[in-house]
Amino acid sequence: MKRIVCLSLLLVGLAVPLCSQTTPKIRELEKRQTELRRQISESETLLRSTKKDVKSQLSNLALLSGQIDERKKYLSSVRNDVQTVQREIQTVEKELHRLQKELAAARQRYDQSVNYMYRNRSVQEKLLFIFSADNLSQMYRRLRYVRQYADYQRNQGERVERKQQQVRDKRSQLVEARKAKERLMGEVQQAAVKLEEQEKEKKELLTSLQKKQKGIQSELNRQRKDADRLNSEIDRLIAVEIEKSRKRAEAERRRKAEEARKAAEAAKAAGQKAPETDALAGTATSTKMETYKVDSEDRRLSAVFEQNKGRLPVPVTGPYVIVGHYGQYQVQGLRHVRLDNKGIDIKGKDGAMARCIFDGEVSAIFQYNGLSNVLVRHGSYISVYCNLSHVQVRKGSQLQARDIIGQIHADAEGNAVLHFQLRKETVKLNPEGWIKR
Repeated sequence: MKRIVCLSLLLVGLAVPLCSQTTPKIRELEKRQTELRRQISESETLLRSTKKDVKSQLSNLALLSGQIDERKKYLSSVRNDVQTVQREIQTVEKELHRLQKELAAARQRYDQSVNYMYRNRSVQEKLLFIFSADNLSQMYRRLRYVRQYADYQRNQGERVERKQQQVRDKRSQLVEARKAKERLMGEVQQAAVKLEEQEKEKKELLTSLQKKQKGIQSELNRQRKDADRLNSEIDRLIAVEIEKSRKRAEAERRRKAEEARKAAEAAKAAGQKAPETDALAGTATSTKMETYKVDSEDRRLSAVFEQNKGRLPVPVTGPYVIVGHYGQYQVQGLRHVRLDNKGIDIKGKDGAMARCIFDGEVSAIFQYNGLSNVLVRHGSYISVYCNLSHVQVRKGSQLQARDIIGQIHADAEGNAVLHFQLRKETVKLNPEGWIKR
């Protein structure tokens, strides 16, 4: 009996723990929450004007609204994570209950084998059992049985130890999951309090702005005129790029047609059957080739760009907040204030840099209101970076993702806002669906 107990204790160090996805999942959730908290914390360091004029207050409203949106998303994310952790807790509890039942059954079988061995513990009894056989064949079978039973007993001991280790692991994971849930619930409460404070601050700012309706319309009209002129120039330059792409595609079509013609002539001179190619297939194929608006390299780059939708980097270095969303929308809390944005506006820290979202070529750089604007072509896609105080690239520069394009202009109060657009040829796209946040 003592030898059996000692053997069981030695097997504790050899026990194989149960692999579980609970701990990695909780760690992944906590890592993501840490990153979200960092982003929100950094966004709160962005400057807010102390001036009371309409322009400054509208800027503050946009920044505050952006921060509120970020906190709402964070709060929703934390609540979803609380539900995820709760489901993990339920899963772990079920697994723990199952393991405890299996452990009880394993212990029962082990106890039975121990009791049997204890009753037949002497070497003399085992030898007597073996040598009392009627013949040599029966003696061999009894010897093999004794050995097999000893192996069975050892395996039962190992199984008990493994199950005990699995139960301990599951209990630890259950404790960890419950602590993670408590931490997340604390995050929910803190975020809700902070959101309430920001909503109150926004309400006070709106109350102040509502008294300046005439000034608001005047400022928005000025901004709208500036935006219209800027977009007209962007549209013109994009039309130029589309025409260049069409010409490249046409040149490629002609080159391929010439190569096919020469190949056919060479085959004919050698007495071979001319190869069947699209370039020799007549007017229908020619029409098909002419429908290509970009050449093969542009098509390849466009396809890779599309595969990275939702994973492109934010075009601003450092902390940021989206203060202007894409499309037409009503400003909540202000009557008759409707905005129409062809891209998004991203506010960064004073000194923030604009960076390229994907591999591409600088197709145009132009000035407007004393500031620089850059267009980068990614096949059929074009990204636009506006409101730069200076640029570090030139027309024709080959860029990679996250390469610095230039510094974002900051006004006298330190507000640095990048206006960013994304197009597919002439089609305007919502950049928020393409960048990773």
